[in-house]
Amino acid sequence: MHTKIARGQWEPSAVTAKRRRAEAAADQAKVIGFRAYAERWLEKIRTEPGRSGRKRAAGTIRTYKGKIDGYLVPEFGDGLVREINDEMIRKLITRLDSIPSALNTKAEYNGVTRPVLVVLMMILRQAMRDRIISEMPDINVPGQKSVRQDADYDPGDDVVAPEQVEALYEATPELWRIMVLLAAWCQLRRGEGLGLQRRDIEWHDDGTATLHVRRQMNANTGDYSDPKSDAGKRSMSVPKIMRDRLEEHLRDNVDEARKAPVVPNFVKGSIPLSSTSWYGAWAEARDSVSDLPSRFRYHDLRHTGLTIFAQEGATLAELMRRGGHADIKVVLRYQHATMDRDRELADKMSEKAAARIRASKKEKQRTTE
Repeated sequence: MHTKIARGQWEPSAVTAKRRRAEAAADQAKVIGFRAYAERWLEKIRTEPGRSGRKRAAGTIRTYKGKIDGYLVPEFGDGLVREINDEMIRKLITRLDSIPSALNTKAEYNGVTRPVLVVLMMILRQAMRDRIISEMPDINVPGQKSVRQDADYDPGDDVVAPEQVEALYEATPELWRIMVLLAAWCQLRRGEGLGLQRRDIEWHDDGTATLHVRRQMNANTGDYSDPKSDAGKRSMSVPKIMRDRLEEHLRDNVDEARKAPVVPNFVKGSIPLSSTSWYGAWAEARDSVSDLPSRFRYHDLRHTGLTIFAQEGATLAELMRRGGHADIKVVLRYQHATMDRDRELADKMSEKAAARIRASKKEKQRTTE
């Protein structure tokens, strides 16, 4: 023992026991099957905070589990995690790519391959951290592509005219039609509109109003939750075009309690309308309005409002604040709207400058004569 101590080879029995347990656990982990490890990974991300410091939403966990149960477990089953190789990944990608798109049969992409591969990559990266595998297989995750739209799609295709917004408003059941205006003119997401309460609308002495987005109705849990991101918590001016209708809606359809839902399931009810019920009402209203873009979504009303807001000269920062965006890349989709406005202003500038030049030349010619 003294010799081991002198050579730096001795360790206390408790340390030896801990090391041996760790080695045994590592050896056991190397023979773990994919199904079991994927369940362990799900439990880890369910209980531990992510990089943002917050726990992942229940809907996010449910989405990951759907990809695992629906695509990855049928592919890898109980096969060892450490035996997943490049050839197996290529076969998986081939099978995923062959799945037709449920939203658009003509789409080049099906919207399945990329999210499934992203989940697989997250699992295998954790397996590397756990020393189950020594290196990552070659996973080529395709870029994000639109499934709903064709290759020649332009962002402006999702934008409708104000009169079409009005037609959608009139086609929606009276109790819930305020949702159309909240999306188009306040640029709210579906969950944000359904999550509004009476106390979130602040009226001022001059007749103006401020809308505060503090929560959303989570479609996965059926309960209130925080907005999509920290940027989602925001305040905005209620546009003049909808103030009177909002005031009438609050008077006729919303209970006086501060926490009463702005979009109740029945007149002056205490329970907010569910996402499922709203989708049914929206689908019926949409189908009754002619000349809407193909596959027009409720969310496209929000795009319409933000596009019009951009056309009025809003900066990217103002668009991000109004829409509750955390990523400037998302807001850049409205750049086409500001470019249209830029062309309009450039043409007006050209016309005025050209008029001044023509007038100046005429004046010089008159003086010369």
